[in-house]
Amino acid sequence: MYPIVRLLKEAFKSSRMPPLHPLDSHVSYHRCWPQDIDQFMEMNNGRILSILDLGRTGLAQRVGLLRALRQNGWGMTMAGASIRYRKRIRPFVKFRIVSKAVGWSDRFFYIEHTLWIGDECAVQALFRSAVTDKNGIVDPAKVFAAIGMDQPSPEKPAWVQAWIDADNTRPWPPEDDGTS
Repeated sequence: MYPIVRLLKEAFKSSRMPPLHPLDSHVSYHRCWPQDIDQFMEMNNGRILSILDLGRTGLAQRVGLLRALRQNGWGMTMAGASIRYRKRIRPFVKFRIVSKAVGWSDRFFYIEHTLWIGDECAVQALFRSAVTDKNGIVDPAKVFAAIGMDQPSPEKPAWVQAWIDADNTRPWPPEDDGTS
């Protein structure tokens, strides 16, 4: 089940925090609860993706994106992800998520999340996200204008650009192998 209560708590907490510049980092604090674990007594990999949503929500709240989404009738969607899992997250462990935009293109935003247990990074994720309306994807320049920012994307880190370039070589739609 999606962590709705946690989402509401994160939205409330971040609404009381100072605003952020769209390129600043949002830090949120969480704990691994029994409903988050799998049969291996660690946080389930799918749950980690849901928990990262909480960091993205806090970031969107603090940079003014949630307000702009409501005012313009826009939505936000995920268009791709790359995740590295490097450390198990055990029950009741406290951790923090650092969420930040690392750049954008003419269609997509690229958001990095890191999940830390103390000083050790347990998970790093890169998400490709888009803001949408009834006509499809909204140009990021229009989205940034709605939150009061007018500047080009910073240069994306080399590893982010390499992921974008590699993902662009993937055929879409994938070939149907006839097994369905």
